[in-house]
Amino acid sequence: MINLKQSCAVIAALLTLVACAGVCAAAPAEPPQREIKVVARRFEFVPKTITAKKGERLRLVVTSEDVDHGVAIPEFGVDQIVKAKQTKVIELNADKEGRFGVICSVFCGDGHPDMAGELIVTSADPEQDSNMKVTFDDTAPGVVIVESAGQRLRIDTSTRSVARLDVPAPPARQEKRQGGAVVSRVRESSSAYEPYDYHIINMPTTKPVRKHSFNVNFTHRFLEPFRPVDETAKDLFGLDSTAVSGLGFVYGITDRLYANVYRSPLCRKGVCKTIEIGLGYHWLDEAGRSPLSLSTYASVEGDDNFQKTYTYNIQAMLGRSITRYVNFFFSPAVHINSNGQGRFNIHPDESRDPRALGLKLGQHTGSFGFGLNGRIRPTVSLLFEYTPRIGFKMGRIIPVVNEKTGELTGFENDSEAALGFGVEKRIGRHVFSLTFSNTQATTTARYNSSNGALPPDKFSIGFNLYRRLK
Repeated sequence: MINLKQSCAVIAALLTLVACAGVCAAAPAEPPQREIKVVARRFEFVPKTITAKKGERLRLVVTSEDVDHGVAIPEFGVDQIVKAKQTKVIELNADKEGRFGVICSVFCGDGHPDMAGELIVTSADPEQDSNMKVTFDDTAPGVVIVESAGQRLRIDTSTRSVARLDVPAPPARQEKRQGGAVVSRVRESSSAYEPYDYHIINMPTTKPVRKHSFNVNFTHRFLEPFRPVDETAKDLFGLDSTAVSGLGFVYGITDRLYANVYRSPLCRKGVCKTIEIGLGYHWLDEAGRSPLSLSTYASVEGDDNFQKTYTYNIQAMLGRSITRYVNFFFSPAVHINSNGQGRFNIHPDESRDPRALGLKLGQHTGSFGFGLNGRIRPTVSLLFEYTPRIGFKMGRIIPVVNEKTGELTGFENDSEAALGFGVEKRIGRHVFSLTFSNTQATTTARYNSSNGALPPDKFSIGFNLYRRLK
C-alpha cells in the first residue's frame, strides 16, 4: 500500500512534467534558415527576384563574377560589399511582407543604376500555397511558369534563373562556342542608362573610366561669338569662323585608375599647341555609406608640343545627385606655374612703357569649377558650368584711358571667368554635346578663363564628341 507521502511526490512530479510540456509547447520554434545562392555581375543579380515567406530566415550566398559589387536592402538594414571574385554570406530575417528593392551599392560601371533586383515577402498563411498554379512552356524545355500570390515567375532550370513576367526582361545574352565550350557575353545596350558624361563642357565630372577601356575625346570650338546676331549672321553665327579642335585619349588602367593624353592647338600669347598628360583616380561613389562621389586628377601641360613652359595641375572632382535627374559637381584645382617665366606679361620687345612693364599678373592660379547636369530624357541632359579663379587669370592686357582727357593712365589685365551651357545626347558608347561657351581653351590649366576675355553674354558655338572604342 502506497503511503500518503509517496502519493504526493508522484502527483507533484506529474504536475511539473505537464507544466514543462506546456511551456515548451508555448515557446515558438525558430523558423528554419533557407540558403539562396546569388550571382552578382555587371549589371544584374541572378536570380533577379527572390521570394520568401514572412518570418523565414534567409542565408544569401552572394558571389561576384567580375568587379566589386554591393548588396543593399534598406528595409532590412542590409548593405554589404562583395569583393571582386569573392563570396559574401548575408543573413536576414524576412519579418515584413511586401516588395523590397535589392540594389548594387558599389559603383560597377556605366550600367550601375540598372543593377537591381527584388525581394518579395508573402504571407506565411498556408492557404495561399494551395492557390499555386504551375504550367510548363512547351516551346522551351526546362522552363516552368509558376503563378502564386499574384506573381507570375518564369523558372529556367537549364540556366538556374528566375524572372518575373510582369516586368521587362533584361538584355539578352549572346552565346558563342569556343573550343566546344559555350561562352556567354553580355551585349552592351545602345540605350544604357548613364547619369552624366566625363565632362560637363570643359570641367570634368566624377564618372569613373571603365577598366581596360580605350576612349577618344574630340572637342571643337568656333572662335567668333554668335552674338550680337545682326553682326554674326553673315558668318552663319560664327560657324564660318576659324575653330580650335582638340583631341584626347583616355585609358582605364583599372576600374579606378586612368591615364589621359590631350592636345589643344590653341595658339596665342603665352600658350600654343599644348599637350597635357595626366593620371586620375576614382576614390568614392555616391552609393552605400558615401554621400558624395570623389575623384582626383594630376597632370602636366607643355607648350610647343610638350617641349617648353610646363604647367602642373592638381584637381579634385566631387559629385552629388540633387534628385534622380540632377547632378551637381564641384571641382577645385591648383595650377602651378600657369604664368611661369611671366610668359603672359608685357615684354620689353612689345612695349617700353614702364607702366606696361610693371604690370604683374601673378604666377599660379586657383580655380573653382561649378557644374550641373540635368537629365530631361533618359539619354538627354542640359549642361551648365561656371569656373571663377584667383591668382593669375588668363585674358588680355589693355590700356586704361581717362574718358575725360583721353590720356593713357596705365594698363590692366582684362579677364573673364569661363561660363558655358549646352545640351548632351548619349547613345551607348557615343556622347555628343552641343556647347555654348566664352572660351576656346580646353586644357585643365586654361579652360577656367575666356582666352578672348569674352563677357558672359558673348558665347561661341562648339561641340564635344566622346567615343568608347573598347
